[in-house]
Amino acid sequence: MPRQKEIKKVLVIGSGPIVIGQAAEFDYAGTQACRSLKEEGLEVVLLNSNPATIMTDKDIADRVYIEPLTVEVVEQLILKEKPDSVLPTLGGQAGLNLAMELEENGFLKRNNVRLIGTTAETIKKAEDRLEFKSTMEKIGEPVAASLVVETVEDGVKFAEKIGYPVVLRPAYTLGGSGGGIANNRHELVEILENGLRLSRVGQVLVERCIAGWKEIEYEVMRDSKGNCITVCNMENIDPVGVHTGDSIVVAPSQTLGDKEYQMLRTSALNIISELNITGGCNVQYALHPETFEYCVIEVNPRVSRSSALASKATGYPIAKVAAKIALGYTLDEIKNAVTKKTYASFEPMLDYCVVKIPRLPFDKFISAKRTLTTQMKATGEVMSICDNFEGALMKAIRSLEQHVDSLMSYDFSHLSREELLEDLAVVDDRRIWKIAEALRQGISYEEIHEITKIDLWFIDKIAILVEMEQKLQNTPLSRELLAEAKRMEFPDNVIARLTGNTERQIHDMRHEYGIHAAYKMVDTCAAEFAAETPYYYSVYGSVNEVEETRDRKKVLVLGSGPIRIGQGIEFDFCSVHCTWAFAKEGYETIIINNNPETVSTDFDIADKLYFEPLTPEDVESIVDLEKPDGAVVQFGGQTAIKLTEALMKMGVPILGTSAENVDAAEDRELFDEILEKCGIPRPTGGTVFTAEEAKEVANRLGYPVLVRPSYVLGGQGMQIAINDHDIDEFIGIINRIAQDHPILVDKYLQGKEIEVDAVCDGEDIVIPGIMEHIERAGIHSGDSISVYPAKSISEKTKKTIEEYTRRLAMSLHVIGLINIQFIVCGEDVYVIEVNPRSSRTVPYISKVTGIPIVPLAAKVIMGHKLKDMGYTPGLQKEAEYFAIKMPVFSFEKIRGADISLGPEMKSTGECLGIARTFDEALYKAFLGAGIKLPKHKNMIMTVRDADKPEAVEIGRRFADIGYRIFATKGTADALRDAGVKVNTVNKIEQESPNLMDLILGHKIDLVIDTPPQGAERARDGFLIRRNAIETGVNVLTAIDTAEALITSLENTDIKKLTLIDIAQI
Repeated sequence: MPRQKEIKKVLVIGSGPIVIGQAAEFDYAGTQACRSLKEEGLEVVLLNSNPATIMTDKDIADRVYIEPLTVEVVEQLILKEKPDSVLPTLGGQAGLNLAMELEENGFLKRNNVRLIGTTAETIKKAEDRLEFKSTMEKIGEPVAASLVVETVEDGVKFAEKIGYPVVLRPAYTLGGSGGGIANNRHELVEILENGLRLSRVGQVLVERCIAGWKEIEYEVMRDSKGNCITVCNMENIDPVGVHTGDSIVVAPSQTLGDKEYQMLRTSALNIISELNITGGCNVQYALHPETFEYCVIEVNPRVSRSSALASKATGYPIAKVAAKIALGYTLDEIKNAVTKKTYASFEPMLDYCVVKIPRLPFDKFISAKRTLTTQMKATGEVMSICDNFEGALMKAIRSLEQHVDSLMSYDFSHLSREELLEDLAVVDDRRIWKIAEALRQGISYEEIHEITKIDLWFIDKIAILVEMEQKLQNTPLSRELLAEAKRMEFPDNVIARLTGNTERQIHDMRHEYGIHAAYKMVDTCAAEFAAETPYYYSVYGSVNEVEETRDRKKVLVLGSGPIRIGQGIEFDFCSVHCTWAFAKEGYETIIINNNPETVSTDFDIADKLYFEPLTPEDVESIVDLEKPDGAVVQFGGQTAIKLTEALMKMGVPILGTSAENVDAAEDRELFDEILEKCGIPRPTGGTVFTAEEAKEVANRLGYPVLVRPSYVLGGQGMQIAINDHDIDEFIGIINRIAQDHPILVDKYLQGKEIEVDAVCDGEDIVIPGIMEHIERAGIHSGDSISVYPAKSISEKTKKTIEEYTRRLAMSLHVIGLINIQFIVCGEDVYVIEVNPRSSRTVPYISKVTGIPIVPLAAKVIMGHKLKDMGYTPGLQKEAEYFAIKMPVFSFEKIRGADISLGPEMKSTGECLGIARTFDEALYKAFLGAGIKLPKHKNMIMTVRDADKPEAVEIGRRFADIGYRIFATKGTADALRDAGVKVNTVNKIEQESPNLMDLILGHKIDLVIDTPPQGAERARDGFLIRRNAIETGVNVLTAIDTAEALITSLENTDIKKLTLIDIAQI
């Protein structure tokens, strides 16, 4: 059935800012789908509040609205753009929820807009817990015994009828938000209260716990004629009980017999036919490890995290095909873009093994609980491909960039047998390392399986890796042993450590024996048909399949690896644009990356894609084969920058700013010389190695001081110290993170923080705009609200900033991008940090100024001049509207993390508010971040002494719009003395009714709690902030953020938002 002719203009809803549970996989799917719709000649209108992704770029859709994802905005947008259809299945849970609300309130019907890609009935049958259960029962598919409850009492009654443990899942939430496993009445009540609050409809499903069964997923496609195929099936190494986003996943499944595989495949196809799904769909099963009993856990009638993994694992472009099906095509009419020969109705076959490992944020949240449950905690993931499971696991481990390179990286050898068995029962991110240690200590497979419920097959594979470690350690290194170790993907440095050689000796020995990495093509059909995708993975002991190309200049683009706090999809945006710019100039482009969720690893972005770990050894094998003419490292965040030295040793020219100049910006002494030469002031400071030296410098400068390790991204390990005791404590923490670099101690200045991104060609610079942070210096730039154009600095200061940027770019000989952070005190401008590479703000500033910074930088790197490209050097003219970037956090997902903001970055994503007036832009930014106030008009204030004068004014303004203020004694006295009405409330440790009772009473909108600086932060504050977050109250920990929020609440009416199409800028 060919395309439906009446579909001409489609509104695509994106998934909004990156949060834990809804990450870049939706941007990857959305981008692929938008491109797929455009090649059909449709007009595509995109709504997504996330400025960091390539999806909201004017190259992807015809009209791009970076606006809050709320029903009011979608309604206004539909009235303004008049699309004939809405495609909601690419925006994750956010997109589906919006579509449901518009369908239920009749808006779509009144305006003759249809949902495509799915129907409201389908969403209901899959998402509504009751409907889903009755649909499954109707077609005889088993589900676990369960009941939907709306009150805590009902939940307790049912749980005690079916017996603990029980699993709780709120309806219509994403990434298992608010869910969990309860083993007794106390845990049940706690999780249930939270879950009922988080659910859009106030319902929670209580069901029999099947933890310990195998968790299996099927990714399936269906068209409107009822043709169905399975794209891929996947198996979680962790049994049911750990969220699939936090599990190690392997594709295709390894431990299912043919009977089980076919049984679940038949079931999956039955389910999507009954639900009448058109497009992609993901079905999750629990399978009993001994019998053939299984249960359907859930069905996602949309593109999901697993579809991104399945797409990258098989090379089958799920989102692209789903978009075509939504237009009415059938599977047998759509060509598979990867093989270019077969059709989309052909099921992929894999002759390799894929392993995905989650990237968890515990290195950022030292105080957080590391345990893994049904509530997702991972911020990103890595994937690896190999022809054996052991090799794929080893490659994935070293792709994580968490200082791990083998199963020996976390040391549990100090534990006794008893302690180890006890520790195995704890499910956390280090479990496979614990299993490896248990095997070294001679604990049997059966015992390990009994405790962890991990299949014996996987335990045996870990044992094979452990045996190889022991062989390398205890026997002389022969050619056979080395070849076998490399077949299992042991890196040279690990082999060197085990055999007592140096890494170079192992490298030379390999080359002498002719043991090289060979590259195989991901061909989706187990080589049954010839494929044309240049998408490769490495194996040892096989034949190379890469075609040699020498006809054009080659450029190597290094990607940014897994998404983590501090290095998000902004860098993927930059990598993709850079690749496109080089391709336009006739270069052959090669990308190396290992993140399955991003656009840079899509099959048609670069001429060749290598899906490999970003380590010097893995990159060197590719360089030996491809011999590129140059590499670009300034777009891949810290991951790519760290490879600079290794690339130079391999003889690959670094394109753009040279390595010594990158070093000069990072090295304290070289940088001080440059600043002196340029006549630019900076906060005074010193470089130290020990706590004693640090205290001496701090006392000379006078407290407060900023303490931080050099060479980090995302402010990792940065702290503000207010006395000697703090310094001892912080240096201890910093040295826990491997420390061969010195530690920097600076005078801490409190002023306005200003940020600039610029492009330099060696003669001129172009500065698209100046951004100003709302929060004062001391809060990481990725966590502060950022305003363009800067509105509170004078023309004179702007000139100074422009001049300083020019001098710095010239003396660092920057070719390409540079990012500089300034502090402004009065008219004085100080430089605090310079990074000669792309930064987190590049996508945001390019979209709101309309200046394509990355393509410009790429052209400059190739040797073009800015003047020849039609740009007047210097600071560009300001836009006539305000654009405000608002950070978005995922604190409620990570139990025990301290949420107060400081110099270490904690946000996972960002959204944008853009409007003609500052107030409306600010209101939109808060709305996009999910802060919808007022609700109950009650708030709590407890602030440190330094903030009291400002807190009084903020309190007065909140009182004026009708808020009741509760405050602890010190803050209450200050407010009362100034004539603001306030209710005094007891601190946590005092008797009831105290602060905690208020927060747990679910009637508070907002907590403003500014913690005192230093290590001795009150436990009190931590408890207030933690509990408020876990009960869904908005918490602000900086006085400037509070000031911004009240400003936005004082003067905006939701119904009258103006929508701005950034594709016109």
